[in-house]
Formats: sequence, C-alpha cells, structure tokens
Amino acid sequence: MLTVTAVLFVTFLDTTIVSVTLADVQSDLHAGVTWLQWVVNAYTLVFAALMLSAGSLGDRWGRKKVMVAGLVIFCAGSLLAALATTVSVLVAGRAVMGVGAAGSEPGTLSVIRHLYPDRAARARALGAWAAVSGLALALGPVLGGVLVGAFGWRSVFWFNLVFGVLVLAATVRWVPDSADPQPGPVDWAGFLLGATGLGCVIFAAIEGERAGYGTGWVTALFVIGGVAVAGFVVVQRRVRNPMVDFAYVGRPSVRSALIVAFAVYFGIFSIFFFTALYLQEVIGYSGARIAAAFAPMAVAIIAGSVCSGFWVALRGSRTPMLAGCVLGAAGILLTREFLGVTVEFAPLVAALALAGLGFGIAVVPLTSAVLSGVPAEHSGMAAAATNTMRQIGAVVGVAALGSLVNSYLTTDLTDRLVALGVPDNFRAVVITAVETGAVPSGGDAAASASYGPIVDQVIHAAFASFQRGVSVALLVSCLLILAAAASAALTTRGARDRSGYEYES
Repeated sequence: MLTVTAVLFVTFLDTTIVSVTLADVQSDLHAGVTWLQWVVNAYTLVFAALMLSAGSLGDRWGRKKVMVAGLVIFCAGSLLAALATTVSVLVAGRAVMGVGAAGSEPGTLSVIRHLYPDRAARARALGAWAAVSGLALALGPVLGGVLVGAFGWRSVFWFNLVFGVLVLAATVRWVPDSADPQPGPVDWAGFLLGATGLGCVIFAAIEGERAGYGTGWVTALFVIGGVAVAGFVVVQRRVRNPMVDFAYVGRPSVRSALIVAFAVYFGIFSIFFFTALYLQEVIGYSGARIAAAFAPMAVAIIAGSVCSGFWVALRGSRTPMLAGCVLGAAGILLTREFLGVTVEFAPLVAALALAGLGFGIAVVPLTSAVLSGVPAEHSGMAAAATNTMRQIGAVVGVAALGSLVNSYLTTDLTDRLVALGVPDNFRAVVITAVETGAVPSGGDAAASASYGPIVDQVIHAAFASFQRGVSVALLVSCLLILAAAASAALTTRGARDRSGYEYES
C-alpha cells in the first residue's frame, strides 16, 4: 500500500510542483508566456488524454507491468526535462512525463481494488489514497519552491528522477501483479479515437483561453474532438472487448460518481488557482502568506479523506459523497464572500479549510462508488475513468473560468473606464497591465503625483473588475458542484446507502 501511494504521490505532485519554476525557466531558457503555459499544460494534457487507454491496457496486459512501464517512461521524461537546453525540449520532456503518469497512476486504484477485496478495508485504503493525493497537490508548490530556491529549476526534475527510480524499484519488488486477459484483439480503434477526442478537446480548452474560443482553429479542434468522442462511443458499443464498457459506466451509481468527480476537481482547481491569484495580484500577499492561507485547507483535505474512509466503510458511498459536495460548495461560497477589497485573514482561512474538508470527504466515496460498481476484472477501466474525469474537470475548470475572468477584464473594466472618462488608447494599456499582473497593489504613488488621482481610480476600477470576475468564477464552481450532487441524489433516490457500493451482477 505504501508503494502504491508513493506512485500516486509522484504523479500528482507534478501537477502543481512545476508552477514555481516558471520564472527561473523564463530567464534561463528565454521562454515566452505561451511556452511557459505549455511547460505546465503538456503534462496535464497527455496525462488526461491517455489515462483511459492505459487503465484498460493494464486490465488486459497486467496492472503491475503497465505501472512499471509508466514509471520508466516518467523517469525518462524527467531526465529529458532536467537536461533541457531549450524550452521546446523541456515541454517535450513534460509530455513524456505525462505519458508515464498516464500509464502508472490508474494502476494505483486498480491494485487497491485487488489488494483489499473487503469493502470496509478498501474504503479505509481509499481514504489513505485520497489523503496522499491531496497532500501531493498541496505540497507541490512548497517543495518546488524549496528546491528552486536552493538548487535552481532543474532540481525539480532531478528530484522527480531520483524519487521515480526509488518508487520504480519498490514497485518491482513489492507490488503484486494481476491481470484479466480478454479474448480477442486490443481495441486499437477505441484507443485512437479516445486519445484523439480527449486530446483535441483539452488542447482546445487550454488554448481557447489565450486565442479565444471563437477562433477558427480552436472551434475546429472542438469539432474534431467531438466527432472523435462520438466515434469512440459508437465503437465501444459494438466491439467485443471495449476499452470502456458502458454497461458498467452507465450504472446510476457509477455515472453519478463520475459526474461528481468532474465537478469536485473543477472546484478544487478553481479555488486553488483564482483565490491565490487574487490574493497575490489584488491584496498583495507574498508567497509565504499565500502558503499560510492554504495550509489549513491542505490539512483539511487530508483529514477529510481519512475520516471519509471510515465513514464510507460504515455507511457506504452515497451520503458522504453528497455531504462532501455540500460542504465543499459552502466553503467556495464563503471564500467568495471573504474575497473583497480588503481581506480578513482568519475568516478566509476558515472558509478555505471548510472547502478542503468537503473536497476531502467527497473524493473517497466517489472513488469507491466507481471501483465498487464495476467488476474487479475491469478495475483498471474504472480507475482510469475516475481519474480521467478528475483531470478533465481540473483542466476545463481553470481554462473555462479563466476565460470568464478575462471577459470581465475586457467588458466590465471597459465600462468602468468609460465612466471615468479614460481615453480609448489608455484603456487598452490598462487592460493589458491587468492581464499581465503589472498593476501595482494599492496604487502607484509616482504615477499619481504626475497624473493626479485618476491613476488610483483606474487601478481601483481594474481590481474591482478582477474581483467581480473571480467572484462569478467561484459562484459557477459552487453551483456546478451542487448541481452534480443534486443529480447524484436524484439518480440514486430511493436506493440504500450501500447501493452501488459493491458490484452486483
């Protein structure tokens, strides 16, 4: 179990650890903003696009074999990134790491499904799994900051390599192998269509935030992705051994849990990203102050996950999943209320902790519902489906809500600047400054002395528009989580609390 959670830790850690290396990468490799975005997104894109296929291949070829192969690829990508002399090579290394993570991470849940056939023991193990995932996400920026400060940005990838090799050795030594070979050929058509569909949609969602979702090539990618996904569904319903068996995924308990997985991770990453951005750009928090604000949230995620494991073991998945969603949504709503022109530290920290507690509670039952609603021989498919929905929720959340926030910087802010009588040419300068984080917190004394109080009024207008955009983004996250919870409650209405908790043929 320790080795399995170590595999999970290293793959989840890389979702957030690289964010603190970007400034050093930019100065060392002379990278532009778009390349820096892809240093982060290349990993997430490939990870999400290939995970579903890798999980199903693990069921067929052997879960340990695919996990080991994934770790080898992950280490190779880490080495390539550590030795990169250009940003394009660094992005390529991150993409290779994403391939490795997609191969190794789904096996963590699948192996747990086989290590703990007893439902109560499995629920407690899933509590530990969810706690480690929350710890990895929260610890990424902290550990990355320490490494970059002491040894430079390359040390992050050397750490990945060393840790990955140790985990690889432990996996070879201690993780048992299991497989459920299916007759007939591998579903290569499903593999190609699934990866193409998810890859195109996620790529378009990421790039659409920068280029605009109405841009021709972005729209074309969405269309291609949609056609590929539709083709994937058709193929899966016709082939003898589908990569995703909709007879299982379509069960009410499984389907509702997958929807909740998307919504919860949509919310988790939106509150991490936009709250931190607001505190830094508008309130002027330092990195240490932001870390202090989010530390109780990370602790709450871990505590909620561990407690939820015991709760699910006693009561099943339905009630804790719904309770976690409600608490998480309440935490997001309270966070939204406390992000004003001025911020009181203690109430904000309490709101973030409440959101973290809800997220931690929700992750265990939604994972358990999917794993337990599918036969053990298809546990790789179930694990991959759950993690794919998580990754898509995170990517779509940041991209879609980022576009929403940016829209307020071009519409709401424009209206405010017009009301202040700011000339057209200066409006564009102000909007660009806000989008690039070049607006000084609290005003600019030198500019105010030269041009009068209009400077402070413009800055306050910019921050007010940004605050309104973040407020709407958090409200959307809250409503999406509540809608997912309501859908799950209605879908499983009248069912026993343990319904779907153990696979029923």
